Amino acid sequence: MTNQIKIAVVGVGRWGVNLLRNFLEHPQVIVAAVVDPNLECLAKIKRQFFSKNTTNHNVLLTTEWSEIKQIIDLDAVVIATPASTHYSLITDALNWGYHVLAEKPLTLDPTECYKLCQLAQKQQRQLMVDHTYLFHPAVERGQNVVHTGELGDLRYGYAYRTHLGPVRQDVDALWDLAIHDIAIFNAWLGQQPVSVQASGRVWLQGGHGGHGGQGGVFSSLSPLSLSKRLADLVWVTLNYANGFQAYIHLCWLNADKQRRLVVVGSRGSLIFDEMSAISPLTLLHGELEVEKNHFVTINQSQQVLQVEKNEPLKRVCDRFVSCVHNNTPCPVSSVWVGTQLVNILAALTESLNQDGKPVVLNTNLY
Repeated sequence: MTNQIKIAVVGVGRWGVNLLRNFLEHPQVIVAAVVDPNLECLAKIKRQFFSKNTTNHNVLLTTEWSEIKQIIDLDAVVIATPASTHYSLITDALNWGYHVLAEKPLTLDPTECYKLCQLAQKQQRQLMVDHTYLFHPAVERGQNVVHTGELGDLRYGYAYRTHLGPVRQDVDALWDLAIHDIAIFNAWLGQQPVSVQASGRVWLQGGHGGHGGQGGVFSSLSPLSLSKRLADLVWVTLNYANGFQAYIHLCWLNADKQRRLVVVGSRGSLIFDEMSAISPLTLLHGELEVEKNHFVTINQSQQVLQVEKNEPLKRVCDRFVSCVHNNTPCPVSSVWVGTQLVNILAALTESLNQDGKPVVLNTNLY
């Protein structure tokens, strides 16, 4: 097929295997290599994807990152390794002339993110971050609802992202979970917070954090785990310039699994609930009106919004292929969007380490 691009997938753990599946199914992609330092992971994906498919027998399966340089006409690299390894791997890939799709977060350091922004521009290569929720059909439709003003004056928002594991050992619950809801709030509001606050609790991992990855070139001790304990529970507050506040509850030690985000306005509330059996997106209309000396409810109704059924990660992969073909950035989830989100997480970490002290965002990086 013409216009096919040749890619290497680096890291085939819990999320990387989904990226591999999508790119193997993509008609405009040739998966030329899979890299992972864990031989068991490589053996597993070989059985799962390659043993019965004769068209994929020429795929390079290797534990050595640098071996991808041997592949002729390789266009792009997909990086799904622990976040603490992203900076060095992305830097290598850009310097070797490849476009890059990186799993979130871009890195664990806003300064490193900014350097990657500059390097991608210098090399004239696209660096896109896999913020999958920004490609979720429900999030896209919700953004349209908010932007049309149907909710009235926006007042506040809240989100719950709780579950019972998996427990990370390279980053805390803040870095593991918060980026999704922050990305959605920013997209729906069309702005970044100006200050943030965070507080948390530690139950499971009271000492130093563990290593990311499973050994080899992807193994690196996260700077977040060197001196701080890894919080199991985190409460986040995001303050926006227009007075809107968003509150986020994050926990990986809670059997009450929730994936719910709400924006409240003067005329109603918009609910994004992934656990809903009916629809992930619901619009609740309702207002308060003064009648004599009392407030009474008016215009109450519930509208279940229909959402296109399309795998968000497939849409991420489609967009990345388009970015590579045209050598143009993805405004929805560009390296700059990734940098903004890492900058917010770094500020939240600063607040968390100072017992919830408000931290003003440093926007000089972008």
